[in-house]
Amino acid sequence: MIRHIVLFSAREDAAIDQIIAGLSILTLIPHARRLEIARNRKRDQLGNDIDVVVYGEFDNETELAAYKAHHLYNESIRRVRPLREMRFAADYDESTDAHVVPITAAGLLVPRSD
Repeated sequence: MIRHIVLFSAREDAAIDQIIAGLSILTLIPHARRLEIARNRKRDQLGNDIDVVVYGEFDNETELAAYKAHHLYNESIRRVRPLREMRFAADYDESTDAHVVPITAAGLLVPRSD
């Protein structure tokens, strides 16, 4: 499965709702297994520059490419680009690119309280 994550910052705080609305039309594109558009909760102690997050799951690269080729994808870009300051995107294949720590091993990473 391909995970597609895109992070946006707005030029102005007043534009965040418009960005979310412009990105929400992406949910009408049929190629994603899951697609979420969310406002960043901004609870990170190191930085809160990101305003909006897009998270998508696709069965394969072909489905992701079809999603990006869809006319509603281009319409979303047309609506959002003038409102955003930054856009960062990352894609990875969960089965080959992700490094997952098994739950049983995760306990080994916790410092002991001797």
